[in-house]
Amino acid sequence: MRPVDAASLVIVRNRREVLMGLRSARHAFVPQQYVFPGGRVDAGDARVPTPFSLQESTRQRLEHSVSAARGRAIAMAAVRETWEETGLLLGKPPQQPLRTRSPSWRPFYRQGLAPALHRMDYFARAVTPPNNVRRFDARFFLADARHCAGQLRSNGELEDLHWVTFSQAAKLPMIGITRLVLALVQETCGDQNARRQAIAAEPAVAHYELVEQHPPSPHILD
Repeated sequence: MRPVDAASLVIVRNRREVLMGLRSARHAFVPQQYVFPGGRVDAGDARVPTPFSLQESTRQRLEHSVSAARGRAIAMAAVRETWEETGLLLGKPPQQPLRTRSPSWRPFYRQGLAPALHRMDYFARAVTPPNNVRRFDARFFLADARHCAGQLRSNGELEDLHWVTFSQAAKLPMIGITRLVLALVQETCGDQNARRQAIAAEPAVAHYELVEQHPPSPHILD
């Protein structure tokens, strides 16, 4: 089974909290585990406009494995999936109103915002190993909650959606790759326990193909 491109957005608030939710028992892929908002890339993610481009460093990192157009689509998917699952929009008002025929993007643009790709940083990639019910080639992005609009609400994809401190998150049930990504973000935020937790997570990630890992840019949270 070929992995499907997917994207997750790790949103940090005040360098102390992250947004996470619980995948319900009805999900075939990692049920009853806490995750960051995200999902698979849709066809519309490659076609919709935004005047705000990825930062050069982010674009170059993505282009290690995909074309510039595909990298942009993956980043757009992270923004869209987060909006759908949490009600939070990583966006900024454009100078001119934007329109699209994409049904999955129309509700976003009706808010008067455009995806703020320049406010996100790409820092990790993992591929689900073979012999799983689903396989994803997942890219992880980091963003600051200050650049998100909207009210927090769940569309049912994620249960128990809420902000958790890093210490609270460490006690939640989650798969190894999620725990490792969480530790990488903690380290970016200056948490002194992050390295220890990352090392502890490594054995659990052995079943995953962690094919890319980049230190997140601290300035993305400034």
